[in-house]
Amino acid sequence: MERREFLSLAAKGAFGAAALAACSTGDDDLDGALQADDLPTLNWEMATSWPTNLDTIFGGAQTVAARVTAMTGGKFTINARAGGEVVPPLEILQNTQSNSIDIGHTASYYYRGLAEVNAFGTAVPFGLTARQQNGWLYYGGGLEMMQEIYADRFNTIQFPAGNTGVQMGGWFNKEINSLADIQGLRFRIPGLGGVVMSELGAAVQQIAGGEIFQSLQTGAIDAAEWVGPYDDLKLEFNTVADFYYYPGWWEPGPTLEVQISLEKWNELPEEYQEVIKTASAQANVDMMASYDAKNPAAFQEILADSTTQVLPFPDDVMNAAEEAAFGLYDQLATEDTDFKSVYDSFNAYRQDAQEWFGIAEKAMLNYQSVV
Repeated sequence: MERREFLSLAAKGAFGAAALAACSTGDDDLDGALQADDLPTLNWEMATSWPTNLDTIFGGAQTVAARVTAMTGGKFTINARAGGEVVPPLEILQNTQSNSIDIGHTASYYYRGLAEVNAFGTAVPFGLTARQQNGWLYYGGGLEMMQEIYADRFNTIQFPAGNTGVQMGGWFNKEINSLADIQGLRFRIPGLGGVVMSELGAAVQQIAGGEIFQSLQTGAIDAAEWVGPYDDLKLEFNTVADFYYYPGWWEPGPTLEVQISLEKWNELPEEYQEVIKTASAQANVDMMASYDAKNPAAFQEILADSTTQVLPFPDDVMNAAEEAAFGLYDQLATEDTDFKSVYDSFNAYRQDAQEWFGIAEKAMLNYQSVV
């Protein structure tokens, strides 16, 4: 089978598996129906980028692991490990590429240093919401394109396995009144959002999630973004920074993903490959639902805290960031044909989706808004 045909089937199968995941019985005995005498017994270690105390984002890795184990009746087990236990938390893709780990759970934009196009697998500034991201990846050709790039450049196959939804803009130890206040700001932010913030004058740093609190507490950084209210309270950012900004324009709907080397993937029986697709699709749905259930109460807790000021980014920051972001995309498209191909697909989908969501979704939310 040609690589392009294989990847097309893999990408489409990933979301077709979501229906199977949704219909899962929840009964380990029944879900283990795929067990057969001739299927191998495997025990894989899953390297992740996440601290275990974040039960939502690390929970995505756990969901994949638990569903694979359950659906194979324990013949194929995966053990999710905290970031740093197996390999450094921001080196998952490098170790997948070298076939040094069994499987990883991470965010693709951590690896834009290897290829800028990787950012589209997670999120880019002023990009797609979680629903739009799923639409583009599963049915707009995005996942097929990204899988082809991963195969060619990194000897890896990946599947969406989580989404946090639109994020907050992060915690700051000083008020941002205008674009001038971004100058020299030591800001923890990954992906192309970090490139944009750098162009606006920030001193950008990429720090793993488990190390952010200490960096804020010691003053090594002035600001940091992570995810949103639930995780941010878990990491106690509100105890070391007073200003909480929104929106996280660099991550309107970031996808997390499972990564497996093509050698290991091709060695798996087809039944196990389908199980991984199904488990990843369930994690993709489940993580978003978990955040949507937990963030509202956490946000109310933050609003009730008199020491925290919840503020929007000033208009001049938003405008300058958007201009810099799309200027960056145009520049990168001239330097990398893969980036251009993916961006053209992504942007065409984005323009149509924004018009549709802007009418239907935005109008409904605005009408129901209590703010």
